[in-house]
Amino acid sequence: MSRSVLIVDDDPAQRRILEEMVRRFGYQPLSADGGNAALDTLNGPQGKDISVIILDLVMPDLGGIEVLEALPPHCERIPVIVQTAQGSIDTVVKAMRAGADDFVVKPVSPERLKVSVQNALKVNALAGEITRIKRKVEGELTFDELVLASPAMANVTRLGQRAAQSNIPVLIEGESGVGKEMIARAIQGESERAGRPFVSVNCGAIPENLVESILFGHEKGSFTGASAKHNGKFVEASGGTLFLDEVGELPLDIQVKLLRAVQEGEVDPIGAKRPLNVDVRLISATNRDLIQMVKNGEFREDLYYRLNVFPVLVPPLRDRPEDISGLVDHFIVRFAAEEGRKISGVTSDALGLLQAYGWPGNVRQLENAVFRAVVLCDGDELTLAEFPQIAAQVEGYDVAVPEAPQSAPDPLPVCEGSAALIGAEIPTVGTASSISDGSALGIPAMTDGGHVRRLEEIESDMIRLALQRYRGHMSEVARKLGIGRSTLYRKVRDLGLEAKM
Repeated sequence: MSRSVLIVDDDPAQRRILEEMVRRFGYQPLSADGGNAALDTLNGPQGKDISVIILDLVMPDLGGIEVLEALPPHCERIPVIVQTAQGSIDTVVKAMRAGADDFVVKPVSPERLKVSVQNALKVNALAGEITRIKRKVEGELTFDELVLASPAMANVTRLGQRAAQSNIPVLIEGESGVGKEMIARAIQGESERAGRPFVSVNCGAIPENLVESILFGHEKGSFTGASAKHNGKFVEASGGTLFLDEVGELPLDIQVKLLRAVQEGEVDPIGAKRPLNVDVRLISATNRDLIQMVKNGEFREDLYYRLNVFPVLVPPLRDRPEDISGLVDHFIVRFAAEEGRKISGVTSDALGLLQAYGWPGNVRQLENAVFRAVVLCDGDELTLAEFPQIAAQVEGYDVAVPEAPQSAPDPLPVCEGSAALIGAEIPTVGTASSISDGSALGIPAMTDGGHVRRLEEIESDMIRLALQRYRGHMSEVARKLGIGRSTLYRKVRDLGLEAKM
């Protein structure tokens, strides 16, 4: 779904020009002929879809500064680009103090406006991601901050918000990677326990002999290796929420103690003389069929009915393709910031590929695919070329590393004193694919005088060969040579190859 840009200007001709610019940028333009009309739009049903505001400062009914000061609370995070014919320093300072994010002078060029809109979206998305991470750490994440745009997730949101109004035990069901923990965190964030401890336990990742100790705690000296007292996850989560992920993996003997903890609100640490009272909101999750496990005798029936009081089923990503666009944007912002890359988004054909794929690994697989694409990307947008493994599994898409042109480039540079690289009948350290026709290219190991060449000379020839073979695509060169990108850049610089790339 394309982002909407609200254009606020009392000049009809200027509005039409800006509308056409915004449309060419790939966004959906909305227009308002004055400040009051802009506030009406922002307060109306279209307000939640607006991503950027382009605001004229001088208008007859309500000026741009007054509009900035009157923005409704839910629009405070929308970036605002102000424009005016009066480009004085005082005007800039006044607009920025009122909350503007950028400033352009009429008539603005398409290139300048496009950069301004893209930067505003990028900064706003990054600020939103930082806020989301902070609220997640503080236990205050809400459903409004999750990427849940699809109709299939509307029921999940409704049930989660209803569950947050009480301490009822919740069982979240769904395939691995669909985001069950994020749903659990949102339930806590909208409950009275928001801001209190949220303790997550992956029951399938705990060694069987340590499950009881990790969940319920132990006293010092209660068993071999117990050199100190351990409180356990129930005690750590007291007052807040305990999230038991993959609860179906718990051994049967631990299920008995878990049932007592849920029923009585108390736990028995190993070696303790008396039980400890705990105040825990329990949310469980599983990707297995617990009813079938009960029938097979692998899960206690009484515990199942204690945990499954309020079931929430999270659909797989393949059943909610409407979420993919928002998730991709979310991951691009996050990973581009982590990797220090300037990536503004994803092309429409690449997004079409991602929406056509089935995603057996769900959101977790999509996250990893975008991470890899961000690392591979050399441009300012993710393209089909960054998703070769996905394209290979979707009909109608075929992405591969581009082959070099059929005409052979200039001969590879040869270190002084070495034999010719092509057709030399001397021992070689190995072969590589030919740049033009796929025949073997020899990297000589010996000089003309019969001496072993220096390693740095051979390495220099290999890097030159790889740079020409993959046409300077640094990510591909580094991967084929088995070295990191930063190492490759350093070696290219040290060998003085930058001018030849």
